[in-house]
Amino acid sequence: MAETKFNNDLLTVSTSPHIRCEESVSKIMWNVNIALAPAALFAVYYFGIPALTTIIASVLAAMASEYFVQKVRGKDITINDGSAFLTGLLLAMCLPPSVPIYLPIVGSFIAIAISKHTMGGLGQNIFNPAHVGRAALMASWPVAMTTWSQITTSVDVVTSATPLNIAKQQGYGKLIETFGSAPDLYKALFLGTRNGSLGETSTILLVLGGCYLIYKRYINWQVPVFMIGTVGILTWAFGGLVGPNPTGLFTGDPIFHMMAGGLIIGAFFMATDMVTIPITRKGQIIFAIGAGAITALIRLKGGYPEGVCYSILLMNALTPLIDRVCTPVKFGTRR
Repeated sequence: MAETKFNNDLLTVSTSPHIRCEESVSKIMWNVNIALAPAALFAVYYFGIPALTTIIASVLAAMASEYFVQKVRGKDITINDGSAFLTGLLLAMCLPPSVPIYLPIVGSFIAIAISKHTMGGLGQNIFNPAHVGRAALMASWPVAMTTWSQITTSVDVVTSATPLNIAKQQGYGKLIETFGSAPDLYKALFLGTRNGSLGETSTILLVLGGCYLIYKRYINWQVPVFMIGTVGILTWAFGGLVGPNPTGLFTGDPIFHMMAGGLIIGAFFMATDMVTIPITRKGQIIFAIGAGAITALIRLKGGYPEGVCYSILLMNALTPLIDRVCTPVKFGTRR
């Protein structure tokens, strides 16, 4: 029998899984930043210098916190991979445009040093870091976090309510009166010409950014669709009377609730966080429906007009349980 010879320069033996992929953590993170960039730039255009200051402070604080913690822990410095940059940008998009400069700095430190690195660092955190930072700021500085300022000129800033605040405190009729008509309200929500956080900017730009992530296959379309759809269905069914209601069927305005607040950015950019979301497609759908239901519950029955942040954090806590319930059946065995 002839002896078989192997060329060690051509034969590479490695352990499974044998997957070749051009994607990397850094590439994915920077692509998500790119997807969010148009909405962030529009926020700067609409809200002015205060919005730019908030974004810069939040991003720089997040990257500085990442560097400091990794240096202290003796880990490799990875501030160039885009993950800390993304956390700072997402946190800034959750803040009012004219918050004191120390708020995004403190929030970014909490998001990176406490939420991310106390759990082991990138890929090991249980909760979405940006939302943890926002929740901490909301608990510590509730007045500053709920003071919504609108830029009227290049130098003037006036305090006014968000659409969700108006609907919650003064009713849907007052909301329509404020914007002139329902189509005018929808137009303001769609284009982003309304008051709110930096992430309550142009719906169309956020959706386009989300579609880019779906195209790149970084996220599954089911998560934003089921989360936004759940909010729409529940607010339509239980959202209170809107105008003449002779049939008793249409009780709420789902279009308003689906575009108002931070639902769009939360559904596309935060609920889809690949670290804190369930692994299976079925689990992700359960996650999205649960987040949408909690959001609708807080908006309609809670004292707080918005609920996206807390709904995602609560569902993050349930992710391990969802993964356990939705574990795929091994090939050749029964459930």
